[in-house]
Amino acid sequence: MANELEELVGFLSSPSPQVTQAAVDIVRGLTGSEDGLQSLAKDAKIVLPSLSRLLRAPKEVSGPAAEALVNLSQNSDLAAKMVEMGMIKMAMENLYKPDSGNGRLLVMLLVNLTQLDAGIASLLQTEDEKMHGLYVMKLVRSFCRTSSESSDDPFEHVGSILVNISKLEAGRKLLLDPKRGLLKQIIRQFDSSSPLRKRGVSGTIRNCCFEAESQLQNLLLISEFLWPALLLPVAGNKIYNKQDTSKMPLELASALSIEREPVTDPEIRVQALEAVYLISLQEAGQRAFWSVNGPRILQVGYETEEDTKVMEAYERVGSLLIHNSDTEEPSTETSS
Repeated sequence: MANELEELVGFLSSPSPQVTQAAVDIVRGLTGSEDGLQSLAKDAKIVLPSLSRLLRAPKEVSGPAAEALVNLSQNSDLAAKMVEMGMIKMAMENLYKPDSGNGRLLVMLLVNLTQLDAGIASLLQTEDEKMHGLYVMKLVRSFCRTSSESSDDPFEHVGSILVNISKLEAGRKLLLDPKRGLLKQIIRQFDSSSPLRKRGVSGTIRNCCFEAESQLQNLLLISEFLWPALLLPVAGNKIYNKQDTSKMPLELASALSIEREPVTDPEIRVQALEAVYLISLQEAGQRAFWSVNGPRILQVGYETEEDTKVMEAYERVGSLLIHNSDTEEPSTETSS
């Protein structure tokens, strides 16, 4: 079997297009099973470079090669080898070729590779000061330009890449850089009908809020987009009265004054509440939260919440607000 596998892998570099196509189809099939993955992993030094070279081939060959790499990259050891050999750069170069027909697969490959810290560093281009952040800027631009309304949305998985890179401080700082304006662009995708896009945006915002202590000002610079993305998912289904909406900015008041589609994904609701909590840990963040009538929104949303984990997230924010209001010293100032 070992000799047969070596021969098969050798055919990936055949000068005959027909032989190469047949070989890559078989390799793709092998990556669909655990036994096949383990067998190919033993020849990773030959398999991975051979498959990566085929990404530049016509779609009938590059497609199966990309699919095989996606499957192989689910193995963390193989993913690490791919990052080490420069797979992030290869994937990005092929993703933005004019005739690339494997966009979805290449983005999925990047999702798997950025689950590793080394993969994140490679995508952020941390070693190259001049190029730092260029790949991420390209991906964000594509994420925001493509429509989730079409059946083919090759960049919807970019949301998962953004969640991955925002798990590291370097990624969060890049996304929060006001000169680049990336987070502002990303947040606007929360209105998408794609659950995958929504989850990606929500997770990215939540991760970026871990920088609230040092980056609160940059977060609040985009409050016009930030608060609706965080508060509408947890506002419940009720149509708010004028007394409530009069204390909100227009972007929240307008949305809460009409019937709206509920956010049914509890993960998104938990992430939104965790982000609110992280912002509210900062005194200025909590003031900003009160200024948009945030506590009232959470009170109304909590009344109809049924998911235990989401309820716990509401209660965590509520406890923080109550604790802070109890510990505040009485003001000696008089209002003018």
